[in-house]
Amino acid sequence: MTTAFFKKSLIAAAVTLVSTQTFAAAFQLNEHSASGLGRAYAGEAAIADNASVLARNPAAMTTFDKMAFSVSGTYIKPDVDVAGDIYAGPAKMASASESDIAPDAFVPATYFIQPLNDQWAWGLGLFSNYGLSTEYSKTYPAGAGAGDTELLTFNINPNIAYRINSNFSIGAGINAVYAQAELNRYAGALAAAIPGASSDTRLAHLKGDTWGFGWNVGTLYEINDSNRLALTYRSQVDLSFDGDFQGATSGNRVVDGNLKLDLPAQAEFAGYHRLNQQFAVHYSVNWTDWSAFQELKATSNGCAGGVCLQKDEKFKDAMRYSLGGTWYINPAWEARLGFAYDNSPIEPEYRSLSIPDSDRVWYSAGATYHIDQSMSVDFGMAYLDGKEVDVNEGLRTHSDALRWKGTSHGNALLASAQFNMKF
Repeated sequence: MTTAFFKKSLIAAAVTLVSTQTFAAAFQLNEHSASGLGRAYAGEAAIADNASVLARNPAAMTTFDKMAFSVSGTYIKPDVDVAGDIYAGPAKMASASESDIAPDAFVPATYFIQPLNDQWAWGLGLFSNYGLSTEYSKTYPAGAGAGDTELLTFNINPNIAYRINSNFSIGAGINAVYAQAELNRYAGALAAAIPGASSDTRLAHLKGDTWGFGWNVGTLYEINDSNRLALTYRSQVDLSFDGDFQGATSGNRVVDGNLKLDLPAQAEFAGYHRLNQQFAVHYSVNWTDWSAFQELKATSNGCAGGVCLQKDEKFKDAMRYSLGGTWYINPAWEARLGFAYDNSPIEPEYRSLSIPDSDRVWYSAGATYHIDQSMSVDFGMAYLDGKEVDVNEGLRTHSDALRWKGTSHGNALLASAQFNMKF
C-alpha cells in the first residue's frame, strides 16, 4: 500500500483522484442561473434575458440598453449510492456498499453588465464551471479509493463586447480561476495489512489552493428581433500545483513535487426562436474537451524514476444536447420547460469509485415573475436521472488484483432562485 501526503497547493489537483458523481459530466458544473436551470440551459448563449448570459456568451451584452445585474443561488440535493464488494482475486473479501455519498451543495453566482454606448459594453461574471463534493464514511471498507473530498473553483470573468453591425456582435473575456480542495483517505479493509491500523486510520490528507488563467470568446448573430444564433468558446485553464510529496516512491522522505491539472475547454452552439407573441423554442449543443485529461501525474526529482504518483484517467470528449421552450403568459409571467442529455466522458473500463460518472438526463421547469419593468425574479427546478453503471476498479492501481466490483447510481434534485435588475 502506497500512502502519499501532498501539502499546500499540490493536493488541490489530486482531488480528481476521488471525485464522485457531480451534476454535469465528470466534475463539471452547469448551475449558473435559475432562469437557465428552468430550461435545462437550452439556448443559454443566445437568449440573453438577464445578465447571467455572461456565463455563456459575452457577445450578448450588446443586446442590453441599460445596466443589468443578476444574482442567483442553486441548491443541489443529490442521491448517489454505490453497491458492491471487495475481491482479492476471485475471492470475496468484504462487502462495501454505501448510500448518500454526495452531500447537499449550494452554488452561487453574480453578474453585472454595463452598456458603454450603442456599440460597446462590458461586464463581470462571478461563477463556477467545475466542482465536486463526496463523503464516504471513515470506516468504509473501500476507503483507500474513497474517503471525503471537496473541490471548489471560482471564476472571476471580466468581459467586453462590440457590435459590428445591426446583426453581428462579438465578445471576449479573461478567466481568473481560483481552485481550493481537501481530500482524506482511510484504510478500510486494507487495515488488516497495516500494523496498528484500524478501518478509520487516515492514510492521506490533502489540502490546498492555487490560481489558473484562461480566456473566452463569443459571437451573436441576430437574424431579427425574434431569432438569434450564438457560438462560444471558453479556453482550457492550466493549473500547476507545487508542493511537498511523501510516500513509498520517495522513500517516505518529504520532497518537492509538481502536479498539473487541466480544466478542459468548452464550446456551445445555441439558438433562440420566438415563434409568436406567446411561444419560443431554444436549443444548445455543448462540447467539452475532456480528452485533455488523460492522466493524473505527480513528478519530482526526489521520487524513483521522477514519478511520485500516476493514475490513468483516459477521458474522452463529451457532448451535451438540450432543448427548451418558453411560454410568455402575460407581461408579468413567463414559464419554461427544458430537456437535456448529458454524455459522460468516462470510458467504461476506466470508471472507478473515485469517478463513477454516467450519462444523465435532465428534466427542468421554471418561471419568471416581472415585478415591474426593471426588476424580476426567476425560479427553476430540475431532476437529473443518472444511469446505473458497473464499476470494476483496482484499489491501489488500475490493474491491481485487489478490486472493488459493483454498481453506482446517482440522481439529483436542483432548485434555484434569482433576482434581476436593470437600471
